[in-house]
Order: sequence, then C-alpha cells, then structure tokens
Amino acid sequence: MKIFSTSKLLVAIGLLMAVSLSCSDDDDADPIPTPTNDVQLKDNAKVGGKILTDKNGKTLYFFSKDASGTSACSGGCLTNWPIYSAGDLTALKLDTGLDKADFGTITTDGKPQTTYKGWPLYYYKDDAAPGDANGENVGTVWFAAKTDYSIMIASGQLVGNDGKSYKSDYTEGTGETQFFTDGKGRTLYAFANDKNNKNNFTKADFSNDAAWPIYTADLKSLPSTVDKTLFSTIDVFGKKQLTYKGWPLYYFGQDGTGRGATKGVSVPKPGIWPIVNKESPNAPN
Repeated sequence: MKIFSTSKLLVAIGLLMAVSLSCSDDDDADPIPTPTNDVQLKDNAKVGGKILTDKNGKTLYFFSKDASGTSACSGGCLTNWPIYSAGDLTALKLDTGLDKADFGTITTDGKPQTTYKGWPLYYYKDDAAPGDANGENVGTVWFAAKTDYSIMIASGQLVGNDGKSYKSDYTEGTGETQFFTDGKGRTLYAFANDKNNKNNFTKADFSNDAAWPIYTADLKSLPSTVDKTLFSTIDVFGKKQLTYKGWPLYYFGQDGTGRGATKGVSVPKPGIWPIVNKESPNAPN
C-alpha cells in the first residue's frame, strides 16, 4: 500500500508540475502590450491618407476660422467640437512621423488646448468610435488634422496692409471670406497680371522674390472639398511654382510668417494681388 500510495503521489506531483510549466509557457507567449502614443497617425479611408488621432484612435480636427492660431470656437461650438488637450508636452508620446516641435498649447475657454503646426485641435461630438471622421467638411470649415497639407482653407476677415477691412469683392467692408493658405496658415495669393500657368512677376535673378515669394511646395494633402486636378506646377527660372486653376501662387513678404495675415490684398491697390480660393476664376490665356 505504501508503495502504491507513493507512486500515485509522484504521478500527481508530475501532473501539477506539467500544468504549472504549461501555464508559465502560455504566459510567456502572451504579447507585451505596446504603449499607446498620445497622438497617433492613422490611415483613414473616408478622408484619405493618414490623419491625426488621440491615443484611443479618435479623429482630431482643424477649424478653418482658427487660421490666426487662436481658437474661434466658443459656446455651443465647443459643445459640438470639444477641445483636445494632450497635457504636458514635455512628456508627449508621438507616433513615428510626428515632430514634438510642431505641437504647442494655447488657452481656450480657460482650458489648455493642444495645437499642431499652429492649428488648435478638436474632437467632433458625432464621432462615436475610433476611425470615425464624421466631422470632415462640416460647414465647409472643419477638416481632419493632417501632417502634410499643401493647401488649407482659412475663413476670416480680409485686412489689407493699409489696415482697412475688405469684403471678398475687394470693396471696403466687413465679412468673412474663405482663402487658401499653406499647411501652417500662411496666406496664398495670385497676381492679376499673370496668365494661365505663366508667372509675369518674378525676375530671373529673383531680386523681387522677397516682396512676393513664389510658393514652391510639392502637392500633397488637400482639404476634401478641393479638387486636386486643378493644381499644377510651372518652372520659374529653375524653381517649381505651384499653380491653381492656372494661377501661379505666391506669399506676400510683409505677411511674414504670420498666420492668416492678408495684408497683400490692398497692395498696391485692392484686386491686384487677390487671395485664392475655390471660387477663383480660371487664369486667362
């Protein structure tokens, strides 16, 4: 009996050890969770390309009325478009392809709001799940945040270098106008004396380029309402200038790096250097 009992005990101990080792092996096989970054880059089929999301995959947005770099959203707007805050930027964890230098913080409604390339970031209340992008093009002023916009849409009051306010027809007065900017909110202009895909301003030695620098960006992402086929590039004395509807695109030197500045609309008089937007006519041949 003793021999029989001892044998059973040894078998039982062996089974327990096998189960223990099996569980240990299973635990070792479990993947280690990957830390989630505070801001991520996610492919989005609805918007096209990669968009910025929070750590849970919720879509982040730009508001075209924020071209100045401050939030123009308040009251009920913030109910529909809650601000996004990543918290302390020194501890910000980012996906590959994102640069911490592009992020900042402003104060909106008494709370910190994270910005990207100067654009304040928001959620949309009707995005229920990660990957939703129901806020894209709402009111033609809300767009999913991206890293590589070549063209963005700004909406605001045109104010010339003369300090006067202008309407979209370049008569004096107040009224909101939409206009194209680069990805960092710098306004883009056309020159009334240019022709279709022909720059008639820039000199061969670029001696006047500081006054009206040509826009040389490669065409990458655009707001979903802007037709990519209407853009092209032309050669300007060895540099590639982006065009829209045949209009070569320029910055105004005195706008500097100021976001949303539109000083060029009054130089040398209104209508000579108009802003560019979806309603711009085709450049003449």
